[in-house]
Amino acid sequence: MKKYLYIFKSEIMSNLQYAFDIFVGFIGYAVHIFIFLNLWEYIYSDPNELINGYSMSQMIWYVIVTEILWSALNGRKFNRRISEDVRTGNISYNINKPYNYVEYMLSSHLGITSFRFLLVTILGMVLGYIFLGSFPEISLLGIICVLISCLLATLISIFLIIGLGLFAFYIEDATPFYWLYSKMILLLGTIFPVEFFPTIIQPIIKYSPIFAVSIAPAKLFVDFSITTFLETLVIQLLYLLVCATIVHLFYKKGVKKLNVNGG
Repeated sequence: MKKYLYIFKSEIMSNLQYAFDIFVGFIGYAVHIFIFLNLWEYIYSDPNELINGYSMSQMIWYVIVTEILWSALNGRKFNRRISEDVRTGNISYNINKPYNYVEYMLSSHLGITSFRFLLVTILGMVLGYIFLGSFPEISLLGIICVLISCLLATLISIFLIIGLGLFAFYIEDATPFYWLYSKMILLLGTIFPVEFFPTIIQPIIKYSPIFAVSIAPAKLFVDFSITTFLETLVIQLLYLLVCATIVHLFYKKGVKKLNVNGG
């Protein structure tokens, strides 16, 4: 456990040296928020109007939170890193190291994501307040619960991306799998809450990984209740357990295949 904590802290310290560069890189995030602000201002003729239970302010804060989670994750680069490790054989050098590759990648990227999350959250909160003039009504307990949900969402996301990257054990290029995953997150979990989709598919989305990694923390932030948090917590913990187990089994099977084929 100590070695993974050291990896986590090392990544944070490494990123501290490039804090300004990373912050400048979030200009794209600010542009996205500006676009969505204008989109929802156009859709809502009255700021106090409710559409599917959401006010304009809630919708904008929802998008800000989902974009924070997605931007902080930087999943495309992470997925490419894992795929390249497998394709180039670099992963074989890690097999005999005194750590598990999956846990190493989890600790490493969690360190990177934690630092990015802090910066992009500051930016997102500032932009939201400038655009809307207020924050959602949420207690200190609510903020703590939202942060717990964000942490679980990030852990699940990292395991999912590791799993997608490990597809490179079996195919030449695993990038298309991540592309499909990212587009599903964008369409079903970032732009619109689950209530905006047809009733027939809402239960499917609610109990899918998309809800656990994107929708749940944002819903808690804009409309917090302890009941919703507890329901969300159960769903996220179950997905974390399932994803972690599957990815570890997938990795062991891939390593076995690598050893059989001579490394």
